[in-house]
Amino acid sequence: MKLFNKRQRPLPDFWKSYEKSFRKKLPDTITDNRFVALDTETTGFDLKKDRVLCIGAVSVLNNVIDLNDSLELYLHQDTFNPKTVEIHGIIQEEQFEQISAIEAIQEFLAYLKNAVIVAHHAYFDITMINNMLARHDLPMLKNKVLDTGVLHQRTRLRTNLIEQQKVVSLDALAKQLNIPLKDRHTASGDAYITAIAFLKLVHRLRERGLPNKLRRLFWKL
Repeated sequence: MKLFNKRQRPLPDFWKSYEKSFRKKLPDTITDNRFVALDTETTGFDLKKDRVLCIGAVSVLNNVIDLNDSLELYLHQDTFNPKTVEIHGIIQEEQFEQISAIEAIQEFLAYLKNAVIVAHHAYFDITMINNMLARHDLPMLKNKVLDTGVLHQRTRLRTNLIEQQKVVSLDALAKQLNIPLKDRHTASGDAYITAIAFLKLVHRLRERGLPNKLRRLFWKL
């Protein structure tokens, strides 16, 4: 009887290359770090059963959103849930260039490297991606993660506890921060909105005396 489950096959080269990027320590200051704002569109909201349809991402460096450093991947799906089309707008017949899940994983990890991930309600997106990795016998993502929902809560420290802990949707957050909702509910559009929200929230936190230190931004999801 085996006491421990051992990996059945060695890790692929693309994962080793991804892991290698973490040998370099992250810069201590916010402005010197590369952040990747990301969003996923999925077949539904069940973390175990549903699958990723699309991954959208855009990088932020030196307080600037770099649209030339962005990513949008559409994954081929055998599973189709018409109920979620009203949310993400991706229908089975649309002519997107679709790739397999393993191809998407390779492209995503090569793009992501050791960047700090930024997402709104990040637990869902990260869990969906980690589940996709697990289905291909790969470890979980190694990146640090920031949640714009948590950052928003930190800007409300002077409000009452109920208001401070109130869960805010990306729509509501964008409205509060005066961010246009163009391309909402597309992975790339939501990633871009998240990137703008991230920059605005960091600016607010700095106005409240937050030092320009990266580690001060990390909170548990």
